[in-house]
Amino acid sequence: VLIINSKKELIKMPLPITIYTDGSARGNPGPGGYGVVMISGKHRKELSQGFRHTTNNRMELLSVIVALETLKIMNSEVTIYSDSKYVVEAVEKGWLFDWEKTNFKKKKNVDLWKRFLKIYTKHNIKFIWIKGHANNPLNEVCDKMAVAASFSSNLMIDEEYEKIMEQDK
Repeated sequence: VLIINSKKELIKMPLPITIYTDGSARGNPGPGGYGVVMISGKHRKELSQGFRHTTNNRMELLSVIVALETLKIMNSEVTIYSDSKYVVEAVEKGWLFDWEKTNFKKKKNVDLWKRFLKIYTKHNIKFIWIKGHANNPLNEVCDKMAVAASFSSNLMIDEEYEKIMEQDK
């Protein structure tokens, strides 16, 4: 995309990026995974990973984080479609920024929210909530990838979650 700035100079702007995300946890908590589809111009990238013990909300949030951390160009225009009201409303309604002011007192997934905040400020991000399992083709792709990842033989350890679960025993 080419634009003319205030000095009448022609500058190249990165293409907008569209991201679809989904997370899954069988049993919630249980084995889980995330799926991501990223689209910019003619480029498309899919990402997924499974974890041996986690929650659905952690995977929903991690899918967004991983997608944003994958972006190579800072200050990108990014639209994220997610079926997670937990993630979308936390950001779009500003709750996350209130949680941050109170150092996430009595909040879950603090490790992931802090990780999200580090990358969130590096882009221009808009979240759009979409209804899950409502025949949105790219959301369905993400859902299938997330579930499939949870069945992978190469499940990663969600170290922070497992540490918390061990402390609660």
